[in-house]
Amino acid sequence: MGKKTVFDTWKKLQEVTKKDNRFSIHAYQFIFESLDFTASKLGKKYNSSREEERHVTGQELSEGIKQYASKKFGFMARIIFEQWGITKSRDFGEIVFNLVESGLMGKTESDSLGDFDNLYDFKVEYDDKFKFDGNFDFTYDWNIFGKK
Repeated sequence: MGKKTVFDTWKKLQEVTKKDNRFSIHAYQFIFESLDFTASKLGKKYNSSREEERHVTGQELSEGIKQYASKKFGFMARIIFEQWGITKSRDFGEIVFNLVESGLMGKTESDSLGDFDNLYDFKVEYDDKFKFDGNFDFTYDWNIFGKK
């Protein structure tokens, strides 16, 4: 069997979204990015032969998804997820288990879809808790009106 290419992965991903079209292909891409983000934050080692050194649990991934979404999309996270068909944390689990079923992700005996159930409320996490921080310089916006 030859080496897997990005094209092979993309083809499999297209098959997954044809089989279960509830979620956008962008949602699957985001889960891969979130897994990488989470694994890096937790110091996981992809090439380790020891499961505990490389495995990310459903709860860990869900927390990583929440953090990565806030970092990547800010106050738009919930709206973007809705556009992709994601409205609750279990949807992330559905995506992960679609990827497991297709062979694009792995799981352990202790992993289950229930690991993603009711972990957080999207409106609370992505709307209510979101805070704009930092100093924003709006002077450029006002320059169009000839004001400083």
